[in-house]
Amino acid sequence: MEQYDVNIDHARHSIGGDYGHIFRRLTHVSMALIPVLYYVYGQEISSRLNLSPEEFVSLTCVTILLVEAIRLKSGIVIVGQREYEASQISALAWGTFAVSLALLIAPTMGGEGIQAGVFGIPIILGLCIVDPVMGEVKRRTSGLQSAILIGGAVSYAIWFGCTFYLNTPLIASILLAPLTVIGELPRTNLIDDNATMVLIPLAGVILLYPFL
Repeated sequence: MEQYDVNIDHARHSIGGDYGHIFRRLTHVSMALIPVLYYVYGQEISSRLNLSPEEFVSLTCVTILLVEAIRLKSGIVIVGQREYEASQISALAWGTFAVSLALLIAPTMGGEGIQAGVFGIPIILGLCIVDPVMGEVKRRTSGLQSAILIGGAVSYAIWFGCTFYLNTPLIASILLAPLTVIGELPRTNLIDDNATMVLIPLAGVILLYPFL
């Protein structure tokens, strides 16, 4: 199974070759700015359009999904996307949808500003950082086990960092960090790991929150 997964990853070449691959990774990492902008500057940005931060997120998500529908109908793929995305929902669209849900429904525990990202920030950073790290480990070592171990270490570093800086409950960090890695493992055409790496820990937060 391990070798099978690696072969699948190698078969999913990015449009644009190495440059497309680098662009795809940079896009992933740059998304780490999204929760910071939302929690710190969301009110200021959205108010310029006479919207609430939640309305701005929803409108942005719907707009991107509509553009994705047009892209799918025309079969277009851009630099950084993979060949199979010409005929199925792209990783970017899945990621946009999942990140939007995380911003809209992740509990804030009454925090304000950056502190409101007590759960939203570690969940989204898991996608932005753990996913490319695990992808590069698999790409360079052909080892799923190594990717899981390193990805798990990075995920715990993110969650524990948020425990220290954002007061994310320690028990939540201990229990939820592995869910980010679990979200990267499924291999299915029905949903991209850009979604599962967010939606699985988000579901975990929602179920765990009443006990915190």
